[in-house]
Amino acid sequence: MPDAPGLELIRGEIERDCPGAVLATSFDRSQAALIADPERVLEVLGWLKDQPGQRYDFLSSLHAADYLPAEPRFAVHYELINRDRVERIRVKAMLADPGGEELPQIDSCVEMFPTAEAQEREVFDFFGIVFRGHPNLTRILMPDDYVGWPQRRDFPVGGEPVTFTYSEGRFD
Repeated sequence: MPDAPGLELIRGEIERDCPGAVLATSFDRSQAALIADPERVLEVLGWLKDQPGQRYDFLSSLHAADYLPAEPRFAVHYELINRDRVERIRVKAMLADPGGEELPQIDSCVEMFPTAEAQEREVFDFFGIVFRGHPNLTRILMPDDYVGWPQRRDFPVGGEPVTFTYSEGRFD
């Protein structure tokens, strides 16, 4: 993983080729992250993947976070790996909550990283973040007729009690 100065060097190189695509950097808990403009996140991911000397060409994780009540509310996190150097870097794109029935949107990276196909569907399923250009953006774990986004921080907690095997009185 690049250290803080190394992360700033990478940001400078991206800035040279894609001005304004990286908004900031973060180095927290020994994890390097580039904060990308959500409208230009594919440029940043493509640069990290294809640039000689970088070659972060494997997307190991794509996930989201809800930072309610902060604004922008949502973040999509991409964790890339350079397998030759066994090095990781994160790219984070912050998304505002459009409010109402409208859902936040960001471009899909499935064409660039096929491993994102199911991961983008999972983020859509649980957070309601739409990935523009995704080949099959449907629910992956929740039923098709499920209403809501269960990993959002404003999703109501509660529901029907679940019966587990240990609660059925088998172990009295």
